[in-house]
Amino acid sequence: MTKVEAIVVRDRVETVMDAVEEHTGHVGVTVIEAVGHGRQRGITHEYRGRVFESRFLPKALLTFVVDDAIADAVVTAIADAARSGNESGDGLVWAAPVENVTHNRTGKSLEEEVGLR
Repeated sequence: MTKVEAIVVRDRVETVMDAVEEHTGHVGVTVIEAVGHGRQRGITHEYRGRVFESRFLPKALLTFVVDDAIADAVVTAIADAARSGNESGDGLVWAAPVENVTHNRTGKSLEEEVGLR
């Protein structure tokens, strides 16, 4: 099993989830609201003549646990769907192997549940 995680702009969460399902058939995801910044280091707002600096921008952390066979396709789908065309700020996607993924309800491994073993 592989855990694929992505930091994306909040506006792209639904687009990314739909792209992963469309390209790979995988539907399980965990979404966590997050804040942060990369190279853009935040943004500056002007409100009623005053300048405000927002160092941390709203983002979302998406976590997918997928079969190794579709991990690369999931990464590609996420990267393509999260891309906005801006110079920076679209986020990151990465994958890492995971072991012993177990359903809390049944106590069975995920591989047993989906018939991979």
